[in-house]
Amino acid sequence: MASRKQNGFSLLEMMIVVAIGFTVAAVSVIALLPMMKQNNVSSAYDTTLMALRNYQNLSIVQRKRYIVTFTNPGAPNPSTITIARWDYAVPVSPAPVVVDTLTLPPDVTFSTQAGYPSTAAAVPDGFGAGTVAIDFDQGMGLGSQDYVMFMPDGSSQDLLGNWNSGVLYMGRAGDLYSSRAITVFGATGRIRGWRLYLQAGVNTWVQQ
Repeated sequence: MASRKQNGFSLLEMMIVVAIGFTVAAVSVIALLPMMKQNNVSSAYDTTLMALRNYQNLSIVQRKRYIVTFTNPGAPNPSTITIARWDYAVPVSPAPVVVDTLTLPPDVTFSTQAGYPSTAAAVPDGFGAGTVAIDFDQGMGLGSQDYVMFMPDGSSQDLLGNWNSGVLYMGRAGDLYSSRAITVFGATGRIRGWRLYLQAGVNTWVQQ
């Protein structure tokens, strides 16, 4: 007769072990979920910031114009960044050519949320009023433009030759403090990143 020491696990024991494994896995996923969501926002922010900086640098190095266009959530391809190169030619330049398209994580959009600062002293670099997600061509009276065009001198202009300064916002819907912002100064092409924090009870944009 076989000894009990030679017997394997019983079905009940196996079920208990599996149940404990599933429980540990579920707890781990729940604990990591906020971090994963935050990583998506950070990834979207880094992608957008690097796209602006990289193509501004290419415009200087290659002596060409690069147009960086941001797509609103309601558009057919929401939360995408399209980059087009616009070559020079005489007497007429050819049409811009799309050279890259970047897509943000699906839970991150170019958007604004209730609770954003709205005064000139509180919005990033004084641009806009915190209500328009993609708000370029500040002070030109042309409405909110959804693009910047980097020139060979590193500046940002619109298609009419005006300095194209402005701001864009991004974040996760319903998660106010996931919000990020990026500003561009037209005359110099200076690019800055921002993050929203609660400081002393006041929502405040802090340069990153």
